Amino acid sequence: MKTLNTARCILEPLTRAHAPEMFQVLSDPALYEFENAPPESETWLRNRYERLEARGPADKSEIWLNWVIRLRCGALAGYVQATVLPDRSALIAYELNSRYWRQGIGSLAVSTVLDELHANHAIPSSTVRRVSC
Repeated sequence: MKTLNTARCILEPLTRAHAPEMFQVLSDPALYEFENAPPESETWLRNRYERLEARGPADKSEIWLNWVIRLRCGALAGYVQATVLPDRSALIAYELNSRYWRQGIGSLAVSTVLDELHANHAIPSSTVRRVSC
C-alpha cells in the first residue's frame, strides 16, 4: 500500500501508530449525533488499526485499504477506506472531524482513492459504490 499525495492533503496508509492522533479526531461528538459511538479508548483503536494493517481477512477474500487524511499543515482530518471485493467492485467510506466538513476534503480523498483503485487494483470506476460515514 502506498501513500497518495494531493495538492491539499496526503493519504497515509493507516497503521496502529496513527491511533493516538486519530483517537482525538474521532472523539468529535458531532460525528455521533445520529448513530454509532466514539472509540472506547486509544488502546481499543490501536488494536483495531493493528487488525486493519493485515489489509484483509485471513482468507484473502477482500482487500482492505485504509488511509488517514493528513492535511498539508500536518493535522489529521480523518480517514478514507476502500474494501475491494472478490467481484472487483469496491466499497468506499470516509469520516472527517467536523471542523473539516464542507471544505471538499472528503471529496478529494474519495476521488484520489477512486483513481488508485482504477489504476492499481483493476477496479472499473463503474463498479465502485460510494458510502459515506
